[in-house]
Amino acid sequence: MAILTIRNVPDDVHRALRLQAARHNRSTEAEVRAILAAVAKPDKRLRLGDALAALSRKIGLTDQDVAALEQARNSTPAEPIRFE
Repeated sequence: MAILTIRNVPDDVHRALRLQAARHNRSTEAEVRAILAAVAKPDKRLRLGDALAALSRKIGLTDQDVAALEQARNSTPAEPIRFE
């Protein structure tokens, strides 16, 4: 696991973190880890694959529809943009 050092935390912020940690029955360090995890990796973040699957179910897309789209797709690579 990585080690993270945070310097110059204002006293009032540190005090608030200690109080919040005590309310949750954990150390200040564990509280900060929980806060960072909740902010960096929220449970309700949008996952593109899940969103696309839900959308295809909502509009009634079938496996046959997907196969037809894949056959119709142009597999030729796109030309890169030229700035001349």
